Parts: sequence; C-alpha cells; structure tokens
Amino acid sequence: MNTEPALMSLTSVAKAIAEKRISSREATQSCLDRIAQWQPRLNAFMAIEAEAALAAADAADAALAKGNQRGVLHGVPLAHKDMYYDAGKVVTCGSKIRRDFVATTTSTALQRLKDAGSIRLGSLQMAEFAYGPTGHNSHYGPVHNPWAIDHITGGSSSGSGSAVAARLTFAALGSDTGGSIRMPAHFCGVTGLKTTYGRISRAGAMPLSQSLDTIGPLARTVEDCALLLGLMAGADPEDPTAIAGPVPDYMAAAREPIKGLTIGVPTAFYVDDLDPEVARILDETVAVLKREGADIVQVELPDQRQLTAACQLVLAVEAAAFHKRWLIERPQDYGPQVLMRLQNGLAIPGVTYLETMRWRGPALAAHLAAVASVDAVIAPVAPVAAPTIAESDVGNSPDAESVIQRLTRFTRPINYLGLPSLSIPAGFTRGGLPVGMQLTGGAFDEAMLLRIGAALQRVTDFHERVPKSA
Repeated sequence: MNTEPALMSLTSVAKAIAEKRISSREATQSCLDRIAQWQPRLNAFMAIEAEAALAAADAADAALAKGNQRGVLHGVPLAHKDMYYDAGKVVTCGSKIRRDFVATTTSTALQRLKDAGSIRLGSLQMAEFAYGPTGHNSHYGPVHNPWAIDHITGGSSSGSGSAVAARLTFAALGSDTGGSIRMPAHFCGVTGLKTTYGRISRAGAMPLSQSLDTIGPLARTVEDCALLLGLMAGADPEDPTAIAGPVPDYMAAAREPIKGLTIGVPTAFYVDDLDPEVARILDETVAVLKREGADIVQVELPDQRQLTAACQLVLAVEAAAFHKRWLIERPQDYGPQVLMRLQNGLAIPGVTYLETMRWRGPALAAHLAAVASVDAVIAPVAPVAAPTIAESDVGNSPDAESVIQRLTRFTRPINYLGLPSLSIPAGFTRGGLPVGMQLTGGAFDEAMLLRIGAALQRVTDFHERVPKSA
C-alpha cells in the first residue's frame, strides 16, 4: 500500500492531520516533492513557496500539539488559480499586465479556506485573464496534461486541473465563466464543481464577466468538493450577488444513495457528433447509474445552440468592458488570442447585449420546464478528449473562435442559465486520456449533484487513478 501523503484525498489527509496520524509538515513535504518532480514538465505552478509553506506547516503542527485546531482543513497545503487576491502576494492573473500586481486584500473564498486552517503552497498557472479554454498562455507557456504531456489541460483553470491530477495539491480553486472548471476537470481526470451563480462570493477574485463568473473547487473526489463548498458558500457583505440563507450539509448529501432518483439524458446536442470513445463512456456511465437504482429517461431540452451563442456574446461584451482601459493603453501587452477576443467584444452593439440579457429569464424558465421531471441531467463535458497542445494552438488564427466554440459548446449553456454543474471522471479513452461527464441540476441544488456524483465514485475508481511520472 502506498503511504505517500500527497496521494491521499483532501478529506482523508485533513482527517489524518487532525488525528495526528501524519503531520502537516509530512503532507506539505510530500506535495513539494511531487512538485519538484512534475513542475518542470507540467508548468502548472506560477509560484512555488516551499520555505514559507513548510514554516506554516510547522506552525500548524505546533498549534495542534497544544490543542489549537483552526478548522477542518488545519495544516492542509493547497494552491489555487492565480486570480484569487491574497494580501501581500503577487497575483498575475496569468497576464503580462499584472505581472507585478501585489494584492492589498484577500478574496473571500480564499480567506474562508484559510480560516478553516489551510496553508499556501504557492499559486497556479492559468489562461491569460481567464479568457481561454485550452491552457495555452503566450506569456508563461502552456500548462501540460499529466496524463499525456503533449496534450492540453483545458482552461482557463489549467494549472488547477493539472496540479490536482498530478497530486501536487489536494485541491485548488478554479473559476467557471464558460466552462473553465469543468473542462480542466474533464481533460485532466479530476472532479470539478461549477456552482450556481451567487452560491460563493466572488469578492477579491479577478473578474472576467460580471454576470457569468462563478467560483468552485477542483479536487480528487466529490466528497472533497462537498467539503470545500460547505466552507466557502454563503452571504458576503463584500459581494451583493452572494446569496444569503442557510448553507446545506453537502457532506451529508454526498453520502445519500441515489435509488429512486430520475436522471435525464438529452435527446440532442450533447449527444451529437461525439467522439466514439466519449459516446461509449457516456453509455457506460448511464449503465452504472441504472445499476445503482436511478431511473434514466430522455429529456428534450430547448435549443442549446442559442444558449451557447448567448453566453458567448455576454462574455465577450462584459470582458471587453472590464478591459477597455488596458485595450486602449496597453494592447501590445496582451497575447494575440486574448487581444482578438477582447476586441471582438468591443464590436458588439449595446442593443444586442441588452436583448441577450433580457432573454435570460425566459430561457431559464424554458429550461426548467423541460427538466421538471428529473433530478439532474447527465451529458459529456466536451465532445472529445484532450487534443494536443500543437493542434489547439490557435494563436492569432481567424479560426480561433471556431476551435474554442467546439471545446466549450457543452459547457456554456449552463453558464448563461446560471445553474450548477459537476464534472466527474467517468472513464478513459483507449489511448489513456481521461473523459468527464457533467451532472447539471436546479439552481442552488449542488447537494443533488454531489449526491449523484459521490454515488458514482463509490462504485468506480476513475477518480483514484494517478498519472505515472516519467
């Protein structure tokens, strides 16, 4: 049995530290050893803070020895996407423009994990300003997939997906505006939760699109995501969009069986033009759900192409609005792909944007009516497994948007609607690349998605498989 602490799940290592079966230093050193081994090939980290992390681990161990446990993540080392402000730390947002930006505040989501006792390993790579679905970054280089080094990780939470998959961190925060948690989870074989809009405060997190941005975790297991969501969810005076009210017991939900639940499989769009291996894995996942007692029915969803186009339009306009000053003053400091996408946003008429925003309510109502008879919908995260870095390096190509649209066509509808979606590892291609399936539910019903996802992980082992180092 392998006893390497870094290979444990977040919930397992947190419990082991709390029970003093391992120390925070041992867990931290184990992660740092793997970082030293993997980082030269993955480029997953933006900054590695080994000395500070070990000092924090020693302090956590000393506090625990005196009976002072800060919270359920006491002494657990974590690293997060480099867009979460951490007071006194450089936060590059994956960009040249913010290469030397030092945060003066700490993001609410990050602070809540710190308050639970977690310690900092460093920061993780990402697509420039979170505006890219592949993992390419013209300033800092692409992040590599630990299952196949020449393949993409997905973006924009590229470092998060890669680092969690390679067991360099027990979990990582990502962000999902058009699929940026679910795609890295799918391409890298980890679990990723896109939360309902407003479920977690976005205060102190770099904005991309004010009406689409959501925060969520990438981790080894559904149970890990449930733990992290419970710590971060809830109202925040710094973010008026964060929803008040009680936070469910997500860990308890993840332990419930799924017998008697009804899960829908779309009749179109999400099952069209799939790579044969992705189609096979979808069928295999549905078969597992049936064996676990779920009822499987077909659902006919409203035209998802319209939702994808609407999400793309809203994202383009809102991102361009945020970047307008820099686009005027520092266009040369953007990578070519991000610059092109931002400039496209400037060309969209205000009337078109407002019409698209007004359609949101009717679109959501139509979707909810279509899925009223099911507890969740299951579909692939993307129609393909991870392409290679070379073949997806769109750069300044006029075909950039078509490449991006194919990779994100299954994720963007849910962002436009503001609903939650959970990506879980569901299988591997015959070439050894992971494939994820996404479960989508009703607003603020993350508990249902976690319940179904955890049930799948109790009877499959895809989430336990670890990439082999060279």
